[in-house]
Amino acid sequence: MDRQPDDSGLTEELIASLLTATRLLAAISARALASIDETLTVTQLRTLVVLDSCGPTKLAALASGLGVNPSTAMRTVDRLESLGLVDRRVNPDSRREVVLRVSDRGAEVVAQVLEYRRGEISVLVERLPAEVRAGLARGLRALSAVADEPDLRAAGPAGAGPARVSDVLAAASGEVRPPRPAR
Repeated sequence: MDRQPDDSGLTEELIASLLTATRLLAAISARALASIDETLTVTQLRTLVVLDSCGPTKLAALASGLGVNPSTAMRTVDRLESLGLVDRRVNPDSRREVVLRVSDRGAEVVAQVLEYRRGEISVLVERLPAEVRAGLARGLRALSAVADEPDLRAAGPAGAGPARVSDVLAAASGEVRPPRPAR
């Protein structure tokens, strides 16, 4: 078995750098949200992003996508509906079910916040020298690839298998991903 050199110092430096970067990205997200609609919370925005990305959905599926229980998701949806950002409709296939969807106004809020974030991140990335950008891109792709490995510490929804960090990130960013094949 090959022994890898001790890189604990580099590992700690990378962890610290990533923690700093996540705080930076959270601040950009908070600024974006405040500039678009200062009454919304980050949790409410996340709910809008998930609804916007997955289309009309039932409450249980939304709660699962958010990683919360249905009553928590319902309280958030109630608030968003009162603001005109989410619509509830009777499911045409089963009149006992309600389908949730982001309203046109809610979709506009999501688009504006995502565009604001993209613009701020673009400014930061453009300030980096080209060779740093290339290295950062390779590193972030590699980090995303290992994030696609099952996170055995977090249980996914019942019957769905282990949660994957990239699935959580995709839902949070609004990325629509095809379902993973069952193993």
